[in-house]
Amino acid sequence: MKLLKIYGVVFAMIASQSALAGGFLTNTNQNIAFNRHFSREAAIGIDGVYSNPAGVAFLRDGAHLSLNVQTVFQDRIIKNEYPLFLNNVNNPTMTREFKGKAFAPVVPSIQFAYNWKNFSFQSNFSVGGGGGKATFDDGLGSFERIVAETAMGATGLAKAIDAVAVPGGKMFSSDQNLGSTGAYSFNSYMEGRQYYYGLSLGAAYKVRPDLSVFAGVRGVYALTNYYGYVRDIKVGNMPLYQMLDPSKTNAADIELNCDQSGIGFTPILGIDYKAGRWNFAAKYEFRTKISLKNKSVNQVPSIGNLPTNIVGVFVHAGVPLAQAQAIISQPTVAGTMVALKTKFDSEIGHAIGEYEDGKSVRGDVPALLAVGVGYSPVDALRLNVGFHYFWDKQAKGYNDKQDKLSRGTRELNAGVEYDANDRLTVSAGWQNTSYGLTPEYMEDKSFNVSSNSIGAGVKVHLSKKMSLNLAYFTTIYGHYKTSGVGLGGEYKADYHRTNNVLGAGLDIDF
Repeated sequence: MKLLKIYGVVFAMIASQSALAGGFLTNTNQNIAFNRHFSREAAIGIDGVYSNPAGVAFLRDGAHLSLNVQTVFQDRIIKNEYPLFLNNVNNPTMTREFKGKAFAPVVPSIQFAYNWKNFSFQSNFSVGGGGGKATFDDGLGSFERIVAETAMGATGLAKAIDAVAVPGGKMFSSDQNLGSTGAYSFNSYMEGRQYYYGLSLGAAYKVRPDLSVFAGVRGVYALTNYYGYVRDIKVGNMPLYQMLDPSKTNAADIELNCDQSGIGFTPILGIDYKAGRWNFAAKYEFRTKISLKNKSVNQVPSIGNLPTNIVGVFVHAGVPLAQAQAIISQPTVAGTMVALKTKFDSEIGHAIGEYEDGKSVRGDVPALLAVGVGYSPVDALRLNVGFHYFWDKQAKGYNDKQDKLSRGTRELNAGVEYDANDRLTVSAGWQNTSYGLTPEYMEDKSFNVSSNSIGAGVKVHLSKKMSLNLAYFTTIYGHYKTSGVGLGGEYKADYHRTNNVLGAGLDIDF
């Protein structure tokens, strides 16, 4: 019987990964100029406070401000197939589709720069990672798989007890109790919220009219919450709480409510070099080390009193106490109980360790290298290409999950921008994101899939000192399929996502 697993795995709740563009914990779309163009690593503009801070030094003297807001819609879809799903009395089919919805109605960002002579003093506020809430109204396939396997294990235990207590008959394995087919039902829900707020300060300096450098630091405040439950578990016709504590109807329920918070700092370096109609730029962000402190109110059932409760069931059915205790003490039954509790204690410690109250866990943001090239064949036309590399395998996570990746994330992008007239600039862009995924790394509680993003938009010049950016981009994800062997045969998973972002921003020169 694998009852312990259902209590354990539920607590490995979804880590609401970035609902935006970039790596696992990095949002690179921190300005609407990115959404309509994508390749901003070598572009010169106020959005460069994030994407090309050294290049901001080439803006004219004075203050420059950019106010941005984005709305993000995302679905996370997992299709599962498992033979034991046929035992779900409410949905007796082998296939399932679990859909999680992530919605971030308002994702703000602000960039500010003050240029004076050869200096550019800059600041950026944004949601640098995460930025939304993901909700799975029906839980996840991995949860149902464990419930299904638990039901099969429970009926096996019922048969073993009955073989000792009522040879040739049925009690626990009767249709009125746990049954003998592995039938089950349950209710499950989960949600996760994750925000990595960032505030950066730095300065760029024009070493020569064609060369500038930048140094700065970003303070990161991480704030997350995970909430979920598994309730109303029933095997056959017996509510599972009756096996743990018949006096409490929630004895078998699991509930997680965990807040995490932490602070980290990111040193940033940049360089920009102009050569006629060409521009070359690079930025390096160091790894952000963050320890997340847990503040949790969790409910975790214990199976330590399972033997006592089974004795109580026998006594309630009219079996003398001494006889009931003899049944439980029988070596086969007693050995099963001890093995069950030992494995439960081990698995629950492994599964919920990340969310134990008062514990600190790692949630590093990986280092990032961004390089770009821009070329303007004529004044009205600008062409850009860029490259990102995230050192994901060096950014520590809980239980060193990063070691399961094959490599860091790679991104390629390209963008084109054209001044249609004095009032309107049109642009479009593309970005490919390739993660170093492996079957061992993938899990439905938290996953990414390699993708291509396309975006377009306009910059409306409202006046000589004010411009409005409007953009839309969508991400086209691939599929990542895995398979493994469970108690009931082959367990298949197909991971997929959708992503749509709308944005508007106002740029002001003072």
